[in-house]
Amino acid sequence: MYKYFFSFILIVGDIMKERIVSAIVMILIFVPLLLIGHLPFACFMTFLSMLGLYELIHMRESKKEFPFLLKIFAYLLVAFFSLLNYKQNVFTSTIDFRTVTFIIFAFLLPMIFIKKRELYELNDALFLVGAVLFIGLSFNLFILIRNYDLNYFIYLLLVTVITDTFAMITGKYIGVNPLCPKISPHKTIEGLIGGVLTGTFVAATFYHVVIQPAMPLIPLILFTILLSIIGQMGDLVFSSIKRNYKMKDFSNLIPGHGGILDRLDSFIFVSLAFVLLVGIL
Repeated sequence: MYKYFFSFILIVGDIMKERIVSAIVMILIFVPLLLIGHLPFACFMTFLSMLGLYELIHMRESKKEFPFLLKIFAYLLVAFFSLLNYKQNVFTSTIDFRTVTFIIFAFLLPMIFIKKRELYELNDALFLVGAVLFIGLSFNLFILIRNYDLNYFIYLLLVTVITDTFAMITGKYIGVNPLCPKISPHKTIEGLIGGVLTGTFVAATFYHVVIQPAMPLIPLILFTILLSIIGQMGDLVFSSIKRNYKMKDFSNLIPGHGGILDRLDSFIFVSLAFVLLVGIL
């Protein structure tokens, strides 16, 4: 019995070691680029956007493979979309409808020339349109938020990271009531509450002290609570995608952590909600 117990401890230790090493490497790469900003950060985000698109395409191809040239075109378009207006530091007029129209044409028109429907049809085209627009817009938004103000980017990171971390801790130790068992069996209502309370306290405190001390506390707290909840809803949306394809993680690009989208799922939704509601602050 002791033999199995110590074997279990060693396995868990190896997994945690792998997660810690990966986390340290990610921090060492990400933090300097975040502080530098500008083109180096934009290029790094563009690289991550292509990896995120790869994960979505790879997951989709577990059921059906896309034509090779269309995949290459998708990577080029998501890189272009991510870098679109990368020097801009405002949240208005960032989407060029000519770009969106081109992306729609790029994936719908090939249906005319690919005669075999089993190779490429409407669902495939709409998947690529949606994936390129969603990933490109999200990572382009990361760049624009960083350009606008580093402290806002840190605020959103705190909302996401602290919420996710303490939702996991709270759910693990005191979680009883499932939050959404059909999508994510391990998430609990207690975890949601614990994550929201802690994430809101830390992030709102940072915003009040560093960004805008004159901001009334009640609107700030309510705004941060909303972002924290949306972040966890985003996590569930991505979990639903994985469950639909019967996969645990989007990929294993980050040892011990899964894929790029596994790490950024909540942050994507928090960033989108922030830009949608930023006029409140």
